[in-house]
Amino acid sequence: MTMSALSIENLSKCYDGKPAVNDISFTIEPGEIFGLLGPNGAGKSTTINMIGGVTRIDTGRITVFGHDNRRDYRTTRRMVGVMHQEIVIDNFFTIDQALKFHAGYYGFPDDPTWRAMLIERLGLGDHLHKVMIKLSGGMKRRFMIAKALIHKPQLLILDEPTAGVDVELRLTLWDFVREINRQGTTILLTTHYLEEAEQMCGRVAIMNHGDIIALEETAALLQRLGTQRVIARLTTPLAQLPEALLPYQAVLSMEGTQIDLVLSPEQTSGELLRTLCQLGLELADLETRRANLEEVFLQITQQADTATGRRAS
Repeated sequence: MTMSALSIENLSKCYDGKPAVNDISFTIEPGEIFGLLGPNGAGKSTTINMIGGVTRIDTGRITVFGHDNRRDYRTTRRMVGVMHQEIVIDNFFTIDQALKFHAGYYGFPDDPTWRAMLIERLGLGDHLHKVMIKLSGGMKRRFMIAKALIHKPQLLILDEPTAGVDVELRLTLWDFVREINRQGTTILLTTHYLEEAEQMCGRVAIMNHGDIIALEETAALLQRLGTQRVIARLTTPLAQLPEALLPYQAVLSMEGTQIDLVLSPEQTSGELLRTLCQLGLELADLETRRANLEEVFLQITQQADTATGRRAS
């Protein structure tokens, strides 16, 4: 039986009597890139802080490669690298100085070869001898990624790593993350850029108000809940929509020359095309587009909010 890289069992945390994380459970397998998604205040950062040992657990259990993160905290701290959402730096050290001694916090000696690789891959070479306070926001984030990796963790946690950074750094970061993942590092990622999660993560968990409201393979989630949008452009304008198109949430636009339709997972484009032909509509063009993770995310969280409101009432 394969040991999980991360196992979270019935984890809860309250602040001033209000639940921030509410009895959640999930596992991440070795070698995964796993996405933990949710709106602001969903409980993602609190969960990450409990995994990293920064925040105390109220109830529940966290194990990292089989080691309890409270009982075996020295071992699990060495196994986990965390890049926090907030920029946390030592303002008066240079990049070079900070990276040289940071691995020692975890009981690891400095590895000049590994450190040089991180500096080169993250584009820090021209800034090594600058103090942190003089770095740009993007450069500080590059340093924080290097700092999270300097002790060669088996599990890397990236909490909003590309928030507020330029396109070049995003591309550089994701290429590097894929590379270290191929070499065996397990990744837990949170991001508000859901197109990144869709491209990077094999599985995602969606949190809302401290609860896990979805946990599934990314492709399966999109297939199960994702709608398909269809744009039909007509050669002859319509004065009004035929009733047969109402089940497709049809909207008439462009002075009657365009129909926007939505296919649910249960409806097929073939059925829609047959309906359009039976109606005698002359098509100039037909465009289809699958729903992305952002649209599915909004659908799930809105449904959860509605259900919570009904329970509360």
